[in-house]
Amino acid sequence: MDTATRPRALTRTANKVPEITVFFWVIKILCTTVGESFADYINATLGFGLSNTTLVFSAALVVVLVVQFRATRYIPVVYWLAVVLISVVGTLLTDNLTDGQGVPLWISTVVFAVALAVVFAIWWARERTLSIHTIVTPSREGFYWLTVLVTFALGTAAGDWTMDLTGWGPGAAVLLPVALIAAVVAAWRFGAGPVLCFWLAYILTRPLGANIGDYLASGSADGGLGLGTLVTSVVFLAAIGATVAYLTVSKVDRTSASALDAA
Repeated sequence: MDTATRPRALTRTANKVPEITVFFWVIKILCTTVGESFADYINATLGFGLSNTTLVFSAALVVVLVVQFRATRYIPVVYWLAVVLISVVGTLLTDNLTDGQGVPLWISTVVFAVALAVVFAIWWARERTLSIHTIVTPSREGFYWLTVLVTFALGTAAGDWTMDLTGWGPGAAVLLPVALIAAVVAAWRFGAGPVLCFWLAYILTRPLGANIGDYLASGSADGGLGLGTLVTSVVFLAAIGATVAYLTVSKVDRTSASALDAA
């Protein structure tokens, strides 16, 4: 890209987002499950309450995002810690509206869907791309993380609303997002836009991970395995840690130089 056509920004960095490999989607789903189970553990099991839990995790997210924005390259442990925290905060946004304010899930779903469309529209109007392969300026990174937050809130609302409408248990509820993700992958394979398919899959992995978390944590009377929210959170956090450690050492998810040159 010619320098005259590059987006307005104070600095350019290496791409701050990992390459989209199988590891990306595995950790994304793990983070989503943790977002559901850990938020429930802190809020309900430990009795922190929605407001206090939201404040604690929001403060932690702000600290990690400051570190993420100050970095000049993709650092796996910082990036994925931000995703874990943003998954918790996104879940709590919907929970506060539903449980704290009594807002119906269908309204939350519509509100977050509109918010996501607005963020995408502004992002596109300013940057002329929604690709995550070009997160090389503070502006684009800001749009990226705002989008991620809204997708988690939207996925939470839409997933919970779907479960309310269908009456499915946590086990059966896993099947719907799996089927929808498979449809998105098929559409991508047959030529659908990769950026659109990526963001659709990103939204759908939220209810998928949350339903997996509910299935593992819920008691047998509710159709789950009865592991509880603490055990589920610890197991998935350990899996995230092990995968991130592997990526840090192997560097298999670093964006290629050609992608950076095209930014």
